Amino acid sequence: MARFEIQNAENAAMTGGEARADAFCEMGLMYATGRGCAVDLVAAHKWLNIAAIKGCDRAAELRADLAATMSKTDLALALRAAREWMTVH
Repeated sequence: MARFEIQNAENAAMTGGEARADAFCEMGLMYATGRGCAVDLVAAHKWLNIAAIKGCDRAAELRADLAATMSKTDLALALRAAREWMTVH
């Protein structure tokens, strides 16, 4: 699963603008719904957060809905993961 995430993230990082934000949003939805992978709410929030930062309004709404269902610990992990990814990319 990590290899799949890295490959998708690298592909999305190479695209620009709105397409990039939409790609990150799709990754968030993939992890939130378990589409092609195990459900991982921390990873879902991470990618939705990154998509929202990149300008995807839909991701911001989905992120808020998801955050309401997560524990504080999981939310903190997701926020940390998004910060770390943003620092590197």
